[in-house]
Amino acid sequence: MSYTAPVKDMQFVINELAGFADLLTIPAFAELDADTAGAILDENARFNSEVVAPLNHASDTDYGKLENGVVTTAPGFKEAFKQFVEGGWQGVLHPAEYGGMGMPKLLASPCIEMVNSASLSFALCPLLTDGAIEALLTAGSDTMKQTYIGPMIEGRWTGTMNLTEPGAGSDLAQVRTRAVPQGDGTYRISGQKIFITYGEHDFAENIVHLVLARLPDAPEGVKGISLFVVPKFLVNDDGSLGKRNDVWCASIEHKLGIKASPTAVLLFGDDKGEVGAGGIGYLVGEENRGLEYMFVMMNSARFGVGMQGIAVAERAYQKAVQYAKDRVQSRDLTGGKEPVAIINHPDVKRLLMNMRAQTEGARALAYVAAARYDVAHHSPDAEAAAQAQAEYEFLVPVVKGWSTEMSIQVASDGVQVHGGMGFIEETGAAQYYRDARILTIYEGTTAIQANDFVGRKTTRDGGALALKFAGAIKATIAELETLGDADAKPVAANLIAGVNAFEQVVGYLVQNAKADPKGVYAGSVPYLKLAGILFSGWQLARALLVAKAKLAAGETDRFLVNKVATARFFAEHFVATVPGLGSAIVTGGASVNAFTPEDF
Repeated sequence: MSYTAPVKDMQFVINELAGFADLLTIPAFAELDADTAGAILDENARFNSEVVAPLNHASDTDYGKLENGVVTTAPGFKEAFKQFVEGGWQGVLHPAEYGGMGMPKLLASPCIEMVNSASLSFALCPLLTDGAIEALLTAGSDTMKQTYIGPMIEGRWTGTMNLTEPGAGSDLAQVRTRAVPQGDGTYRISGQKIFITYGEHDFAENIVHLVLARLPDAPEGVKGISLFVVPKFLVNDDGSLGKRNDVWCASIEHKLGIKASPTAVLLFGDDKGEVGAGGIGYLVGEENRGLEYMFVMMNSARFGVGMQGIAVAERAYQKAVQYAKDRVQSRDLTGGKEPVAIINHPDVKRLLMNMRAQTEGARALAYVAAARYDVAHHSPDAEAAAQAQAEYEFLVPVVKGWSTEMSIQVASDGVQVHGGMGFIEETGAAQYYRDARILTIYEGTTAIQANDFVGRKTTRDGGALALKFAGAIKATIAELETLGDADAKPVAANLIAGVNAFEQVVGYLVQNAKADPKGVYAGSVPYLKLAGILFSGWQLARALLVAKAKLAAGETDRFLVNKVATARFFAEHFVATVPGLGSAIVTGGASVNAFTPEDF
């Protein structure tokens, strides 16, 4: 059940693929160097392996409870969170002026991955707090920033995101929570929110709820939503905690996975607090712009959920490798009388390579995206920043959607490696499978990510940015063809077929988005999957080129040999499927929509 953070692979991606050295030329990161970055990753790896990871399996069965509106979390979680925040890990990404480290997202991303590999349930609290901090940094007043951000970075307070309501699901136009102005700058909030991750817990003394609600005269639909801070305890002028606000945990959900993460139903305006009826809230930014502000938090969370997919895939892979080396069954196909460890059998190797290659490809793509975020937010070159922002936003739905879909398959393969023992809870393989299952659902389902990828990210600019990515892939193909050895050739050949299919699909989407929207969007999830596979294969191909160059220069590290083999495996087993996906997208819309609702 142990977890060893893949720091070597993380550092390879950061340095060789994501351009860490280039980030150090940006003034915001002038005081950072490679040694400091390495020390941060090593210490984060130690903390998560020694402190958080040992709690994961036990918390799946002894996951805390709700009594009289108070949640007691899984044994050890509260103490681990105290060590987490004392180590400064909540503030890795956030500005130093509020007590954070001010590190680039490229360095924060492996830290996010490691804590999620250690325990997905535990890591959800800091993930949501990160999002709340980003939303307030973007839209909060100076007073609001000074009041809330520092205590959240310190871990004395945590943050939540309150969007979903009963019956509304992901349709935020249906938000009905009310916000009534009181004439003193405050608002009374009343309504119910569901699926609120860490909406109640015992980690911290206060919880800062970011809540979507409607003013009495707000227009209908998403244009009439405002964003409010509704703290569990009101904050006095001196920063101390005051009266208990009128926001309460009515229940926590009983879930398939991530059981130790308390998912709350919150009631605003239950008239149980010390402030009278209605939770006291404070408007964030301007009225009726709440969805715009919340999207800052949602994009942060969506990238973070993509990292969760990579994290649980890594943990499932490590568990499967450990079991495959220990489990002895059947003789080797090449002969011998004695049974061997199952890791010698070809199909077990195939399963393990499926797991490894997909995880490493998704990690590389996510870290490259994180580096584009850093350029977008910190580069003094306005044109470069704008271009990086567009590229980052293009990749976010792929990182979220593909990495999470991938994690379910990887965790499933991990169960398969274990055979019958994988279906037994005591081995731990099943927990990763169950935990991964939520990742394609929360913070926007895969279809929501895919619809965004088609509409806002691909067709809105006539496919220009998508085709720019295709051009970058072709540049990598040219390098592979120049290298031209036995490993580079099949990778190049599969990438050529893949990028051609991608360009064909982009053309189809652009030409038909208005004329046949149902046909186009019938292929939105396959399109996102296609992009996830192709872009991951592209990053692994870049890794192959780096590894080959180092080997040619005389380096003998087996890690580099394995990088080459992983890139080739991914190209031959995954990129090879891209043309088929492309064909299904371009020709398959009619068959998706052939049935009427009555035909089902």
